[in-house]
Amino acid sequence: MSKNEKLRILVVDDEPDIVEMLTYNLVREGYEVETAYDGEEAIKKAHLFKPDLILLDIMMPKMDGMQVCEELRTHDEFAINKCIIVFLTARNEDYSHIAGLEAGADDYITKPVKPKVLIARIQSLLRRHKSTSKNNSTQQLVFTNLTIDIDKRIVIKNGKTIKLPRKEFELLVLLASKPEQVIHRDTIYSKVWGSDIIVGDRTIDVHIRKLREKIGEEHIETIKGVGYKFIE
Repeated sequence: MSKNEKLRILVVDDEPDIVEMLTYNLVREGYEVETAYDGEEAIKKAHLFKPDLILLDIMMPKMDGMQVCEELRTHDEFAINKCIIVFLTARNEDYSHIAGLEAGADDYITKPVKPKVLIARIQSLLRRHKSTSKNNSTQQLVFTNLTIDIDKRIVIKNGKTIKLPRKEFELLVLLASKPEQVIHRDTIYSKVWGSDIIVGDRTIDVHIRKLREKIGEEHIETIKGVGYKFIE
């Protein structure tokens, strides 16, 4: 348990029974847990608690989970902007999951939540986040009109700073680290999401589309049926 004692998780859901169940299982694993029951309270608690990971219900009063996620992802504070966000959703439709990824979520867990699955998913996400942060420290990728500052986790294009959600940033770093080389879709899934994380088939496409909107169409080329490559 000691390995998790400094890791903080914010649980956000408007159903007290779910909050109680999630909190019980997370505390038992050694995580420090804070709770919120609506979107507005979630944002306030996130700023105060500075969680490493947020379990965020989508359907809530005042502000839904999508709005909360988008709000947190635009904030400058490191602890908020870089924390992992996992949606809790009772919906199985693809559009709900894709919309969540577009809002800046890292993953989603479908209700009813199974405690063993929950803990395994959280451990994997936190472990991968720690590894990525350590391996990418103090490094820059510099191109003609684009600089990717891996240490500060920002992109600078033509002098303008662009802040990206964590998964979009990791995807860009992966592609840009091997310019002009085709990166296969399976490799992208493994490197960015991890082989033990299950995501929808359109997950990469959603993130590529968002990246193109922010850094320009010219930098990412689609290799149909294979993957993508970064163009300088």
